Amino acid sequence: MQSTNTTAEARRLLEICNACRYCEGYCAVFPAMELRRAFSNEDLSYLANLCHNCRGCYYACQYAPPHEFAINLPKTLAELRGETYVEYAWPRPFAVLFQSNGTVISIATAVGIAVTLLLTAWLKSPQALIQPHTGPGSFYEIISEKAMIGVALATTGFSLLALAIGAVRFWRDTGGGSVMNLRALQTAIRDVLTLKNLGGAGEGCNNRDEKFSQVRRRYHHALFYGFTLCMASTTVAAIYDHILGWPAPYSFFSMPVLLGSTGGLGMMIGTAGLYWLKIVGDPEPSARKLLGADYALLMQMFLAAATGELLLAFRDTSAMGILLAVHLGIIFSFFAFMPYSKFVHGIYRSAALLRNAQERLTVKNLAGSLE
Repeated sequence: MQSTNTTAEARRLLEICNACRYCEGYCAVFPAMELRRAFSNEDLSYLANLCHNCRGCYYACQYAPPHEFAINLPKTLAELRGETYVEYAWPRPFAVLFQSNGTVISIATAVGIAVTLLLTAWLKSPQALIQPHTGPGSFYEIISEKAMIGVALATTGFSLLALAIGAVRFWRDTGGGSVMNLRALQTAIRDVLTLKNLGGAGEGCNNRDEKFSQVRRRYHHALFYGFTLCMASTTVAAIYDHILGWPAPYSFFSMPVLLGSTGGLGMMIGTAGLYWLKIVGDPEPSARKLLGADYALLMQMFLAAATGELLLAFRDTSAMGILLAVHLGIIFSFFAFMPYSKFVHGIYRSAALLRNAQERLTVKNLAGSLE
């Protein structure tokens, strides 16, 4: 991790926090901080991504602005997380996409929709987009199966590779050891699936002011598990089509449709709720320059879910062709730019939680050996 003004400010704040320790039990960041007497750039990157931005420390801090110490840890760590995404992006030239990221993701989504519509009209015919198609395999009458699978494999495969390389770089830089420690791995998976650290010290996050609430955690759960259900729907649909020979579209009570419609609803609720919390939230502990990326990703995921639900509702009408092209354009742009959007925070935060689980286990074992 390179030295920047943000790393210098984060180091200053954490050194003061390490001397004070008033927020010791607020989240995983402070116990991890207390294990260090000095903070390397790699330590700062790890702690920044371990932070879930619950903001409890900001409202509890006696040195927060307007105090001369100006302790605003949530804002500084959020800015440092943004620099982490740039630092570990792969391929390196693509790191520039994190600049004005909200604009980049918005343009990518619009281009994805436009290109899909234009190519469909060109390769098939404009009439194919505006006439009804029903029965098994009707989606392929709009966009061929080979085109769907080819673009999906290309975008998803590249994105997964880019995310994996970034995660490995982050892991090595922050001092992560073997990931084969099953106890630490189980703890980290539990922390990820329960979003434990969005609960702050137990009462929840400070979304708008000093009042605690679990609302943000619930919206994150809706988005996270909604996205997971949608991925499960796609997987089951692929099995139905390519193994069992049952081409889409499927009945309303089939497994792919039940998983996808439930997941899409969860994504819509989660993204809309998180969008609203960012609008009404206290701007002081926020990294305002990064909000564009937040808004763009939330809107992109909302549109992906909403167009999927509309496609399900109107798939037997003449609107199906356009809805399918628009939906797939959004999906393709989402996966193509996934490594260069705010989506990467989930990857680095999960790695930081695994690193933290390893540390906690090491400390526990050391304490046991000294008894």
